[in-house]
Amino acid sequence: MAEWGKIGSRGNVEDRRANSIGIGGGALGIGGVILYLLLNYLGGGHLTDVINQLDQVQVPTQQQYQNSDFEGADNYEVFVSTVLGSTNEMWSKIFSQNNLTYNPPKLVLFRQATRGACGVSTSYIGPHYCPLDQTIYLDETFFQELQNKFKAKGGDVAEAYVIAHEVGHHAQNELGILDEIEQQKTSANENELSVKQELQADCFAGLWAYSIKNLGVFEENEIQEALDAAAAIGDDRIQSRTEGYVNSETWTHGSSEQRVGWFTTGFNSGALNQCNTFE
Repeated sequence: MAEWGKIGSRGNVEDRRANSIGIGGGALGIGGVILYLLLNYLGGGHLTDVINQLDQVQVPTQQQYQNSDFEGADNYEVFVSTVLGSTNEMWSKIFSQNNLTYNPPKLVLFRQATRGACGVSTSYIGPHYCPLDQTIYLDETFFQELQNKFKAKGGDVAEAYVIAHEVGHHAQNELGILDEIEQQKTSANENELSVKQELQADCFAGLWAYSIKNLGVFEENEIQEALDAAAAIGDDRIQSRTEGYVNSETWTHGSSEQRVGWFTTGFNSGALNQCNTFE
């Protein structure tokens, strides 16, 4: 396990796990609907489409439930806050060097489902960033699903990589990259731009890992957990396991090789200008 205690900074984490939206009911159940949408996303759909569809789902029963297990700051909340804090330090420094001001994101921990500016967030669609409220949504039980269904090895460094990747999307938002992508997007190039956007966020996650490696946070070869996670969520790996075939034309995040490659580029270089996946 990494030595996260060597990082002194903390990020803004809102823990909703003790007060989540329970979802159930329906013929197949809302879980079946969400699983269908997840497979659509992993098979080549777009996260914004999945979120919009989730927001339109008619949920027969919703109830707030209290869970006393999450009262106060537990170890996982401290871990997430620490990782987020270390990304804040790195991006604040990068922005300052370019005469810009970095506005750190918020991260919401939840269980089952919660609502944000982009609609319903569930563990089924995995960790994601909502640019409308500059917030990352994370149900940590999703990482167990990655291990069970997509054979990821897991580990705290793997989870930290995913958080840093989502923060990378926030940095893209802050830099105006997401707006530029929206302006350039057409039906013909939408998937290509999505892949480039995701691979850049992987490179940004590599920059984060580079920024803390001299602090002695990672043990020898521990960064391999991040590389394994990047490979596990490559479009080709996911399509192969969920669909039984691979179709690169529908990719939205990039192949396992591309994701590992761009994370490695960021980690080895530590240079923002090396993360221009749009060239």
